[in-house]
Amino acid sequence: MTEDLTPAEAYAAARARNAEQATALAPFREMYEFGLDAFQIEACQALEAGKGVLVAAPTGSGKTIVGEFAVHLALTQGRKCFYTTPIKALSNQKYADLVKRYGPGKVGLLTGDNSVNGDAPIVVMTTEVLRNMLYAGSQALSGLGYVVMDEVHYLSDRFRGAVWEEVIIHLPESVTLVSLSATVSNAEEFGDWLDTVRGDTEVIVSESRPVPLWQHVLAGRRMYDLFEEETDHGGRGAGRREVNPDLLRLARTENSRTYNPRDRRRGKMVREADRERERRQRSRIWTPGRPEVIERLDNEGLLPAITFIFSRAGCEAAVQQCLYAGLRLNDDEGRRRVREIVEARTAAIPDEDLHVLGYYEWLEALERGIAAHHAGMLPTFKEVVEELFVRGLVKAVFATETLALGINMPARSVVLEKLVKWNGEQHADITPGEYTQLTGRAGRRGIDVEGHAVVLWQRGLDPEHLAGLAGTRTYPLRSSFRPSYNMAVNLVEQFGRHRSRELLETSFAQFQADRSVVGISRQVQRNEEGLEGYREGMTCHLGDFEEYARLRRDLKDRETELAKQGAAQRRAQAAASLEKLKPGDVIHVPTGKFAGLALVLDPGIPAGRTNGHRGFEYHDGPRPLVLTAERQVKRLASIDFPVPVEALERMRIPKTFNPRSPQSRRDLASALRSKAGHINPERHRKQRSGAADDREIARLRSAIRAHPCHGCDEREDHARWAERYHRLQRDTKQLERRIEGRTNTIARTFDRIVALLTELDYLRGDEVTDNGKRLARLYGELDLLASECLREGVWEGLAPAELAACVSALVFESRQADDAVAPKVPGGQAKAALAEMVHIWGRLDALEEEFKINQAEGVGQREPDLGFAWAAYQWASDKSLDEVLREVEMPAGDFVRWCKQVIDVLGQIAAAAPKENSTVAKNARKAVDALLRGVVAYSSVG
Repeated sequence: MTEDLTPAEAYAAARARNAEQATALAPFREMYEFGLDAFQIEACQALEAGKGVLVAAPTGSGKTIVGEFAVHLALTQGRKCFYTTPIKALSNQKYADLVKRYGPGKVGLLTGDNSVNGDAPIVVMTTEVLRNMLYAGSQALSGLGYVVMDEVHYLSDRFRGAVWEEVIIHLPESVTLVSLSATVSNAEEFGDWLDTVRGDTEVIVSESRPVPLWQHVLAGRRMYDLFEEETDHGGRGAGRREVNPDLLRLARTENSRTYNPRDRRRGKMVREADRERERRQRSRIWTPGRPEVIERLDNEGLLPAITFIFSRAGCEAAVQQCLYAGLRLNDDEGRRRVREIVEARTAAIPDEDLHVLGYYEWLEALERGIAAHHAGMLPTFKEVVEELFVRGLVKAVFATETLALGINMPARSVVLEKLVKWNGEQHADITPGEYTQLTGRAGRRGIDVEGHAVVLWQRGLDPEHLAGLAGTRTYPLRSSFRPSYNMAVNLVEQFGRHRSRELLETSFAQFQADRSVVGISRQVQRNEEGLEGYREGMTCHLGDFEEYARLRRDLKDRETELAKQGAAQRRAQAAASLEKLKPGDVIHVPTGKFAGLALVLDPGIPAGRTNGHRGFEYHDGPRPLVLTAERQVKRLASIDFPVPVEALERMRIPKTFNPRSPQSRRDLASALRSKAGHINPERHRKQRSGAADDREIARLRSAIRAHPCHGCDEREDHARWAERYHRLQRDTKQLERRIEGRTNTIARTFDRIVALLTELDYLRGDEVTDNGKRLARLYGELDLLASECLREGVWEGLAPAELAACVSALVFESRQADDAVAPKVPGGQAKAALAEMVHIWGRLDALEEEFKINQAEGVGQREPDLGFAWAAYQWASDKSLDEVLREVEMPAGDFVRWCKQVIDVLGQIAAAAPKENSTVAKNARKAVDALLRGVVAYSSVG
């Protein structure tokens, strides 16, 4: 169409083309077979103009292109670029991508497991590695021009999020920051903060998916569209999306016409015709089985698919169900290629380990095109699944939600079995943000015309609720930043206390807290206006009703206080009675889920307990471990004993009794019933209420009756207004306290940490002592405990395997709360060292309480967990994988992950331990070598 342009327009267009050719973006665009999207071009142009960028876009939209342009700019300008990711697997993947483009000479990798070409101009690393480099003042930072922070929304993570903010705050001003995030609803707020701490930052938000997403519900034999056909099914259309009326009708019918067998017991006759209609209805509506879902998707051309199951065991069970159903998704050629790739990738694993790891069952499923993917798998196995899936040789993957975080593994379809998952504390509905993250995997750019999200029908599913999840595509970014002991000594060493305090006040956490105060202040003003209206409503012509209402409140408060005192006294009596219990006592549990006859196996009183140990199991009194008459071994709590308990009888517990053996439990429970089943426990007599004889209650009742307002005909109306006034006044005071509490919160926490570290001689004013310099090298949740153990020589003289066992307690966290037997630990010096570690933790815990350092706020030292000590000891002692895994009952993937974390901390300890007159550094390095073998040593790069 150039002939339609005027000479002036043609000249202007030519100049624009020439200007674009002169930019670094032009040759970069030629590296890709597809054209860049508008948001990618806008971000790249901002970068080339010298600005930092925040790019918020959906999963799979190609925001990493912007990070790759930063790499391109760094190489063009002769500077360095660090590309950071939240997880090692993503680092490995990005490293492989960049090596493919620029060659191994220009690209390095630094993670906790691998160090490859760390001096290269482009280095891919986990965010923690960059944080450690910043605090250490590493020479590698010289010449750094760009830092890409992929998945920057991880700063919301309550365990690791603080690292992202530390990096953003401490990076040199000369470094340009590229922040890549999922679509978040407060991107502008985050951008404003970046603008404050990093300088000129462009915020680019894209909410459109590159591949449209269709939402479905699979019920019985029918796949229902979630939204009506004439609307846009998945993108952000201009019109309002309406829920499919057929689906709403189905939900209403299912909920209203479900056959209830109890109707007969209530004497209601259900006619035969109704039952027949009910049977026909139920035959159309059911939750399809896993093999049935995969077959259905295969028939409709919707594979490959990822089915999200929020349980590792569920993922493995799903694979087995598909195998038993005879599913085969690969032809003979596909099977041959799968076996070829798998054998090549697992060639380094010895045959005896392959047998332990369930290799042959796993390979059979892979050959059929089916696989599981979860954190309990060996990393090598997970990587093989990812590679085969991307190559189209695995077509059905059953995965936990961890797969949704970062790994480049898109599918044509995503299936969600349920909209509820276990969050570590309870079963909770998934959030719109989680739904978006999971379904964001559906639709492969450049391959699929559209993606499909399929939710399986479940009893009680609400289509309106599902539409809300599907329609709310964003979630807010909330800072999880908290100062730590390691952070405090590193900051003070670099900047001094005053400057460190100022730096912490520039955190995103404080930025958000300060902004939230504005809205709270407005609410306080509105409340004060409401208080005036309530004061008028409670005005009484006979006297001061506010005074009268206060007397009534005081009476109620006093009665409540006495009731609490009575309850506390009963709890104390019950706790005292529990402390008298001994193993072998037969008791009657008065209430709760396990009420009835029980045999005490362990009274649940920790040895050498001291007061002030928050988080220790004794803070709620003894927790006896019992065997119930129904053969269950359970650790009870004080809530199960509202009244004192006493031994009804005594029994001998056999030395051979194993609480994990069903046969042992059955035999002992039978003996318990025979011994004491006939005994009826005495009923506890109710005590006289303390309110009956309380002088203060008598005085308040007399004052109320004597008050003029007591005789008012409208007394109760006035009282209702007075109660509203009191509630609003109480809420207003709480808001005022929140305003006071949110100002300088981070700095106040830092002050408390500094005070504690000064008490322990880690800091003296602005000086970091030798103890503090040791702490500065220790990163992790239990940094201070590790430093104290080094200072007190707890690990001196330990053999490498014993040291590995002790260090495991600093990193391991059990997936389940302790409800039965104490973990097995090595004997000898290792056992004594572990006991001393727990003792030191108790002292630190009491000190934290004294300095008001609160673990609930994410600050402080949790109790060391001894649950991995035996596994670490056995593995470092050169035991076989089969022997170790059989004893600890742990999936191979978890075992490898914990071993690698122990290795990481052992490396830190080797660097921080004294170099003279100490065996710790030498034995820490030996422990690393002892652990880094077999399945733990298999490289995940290459």
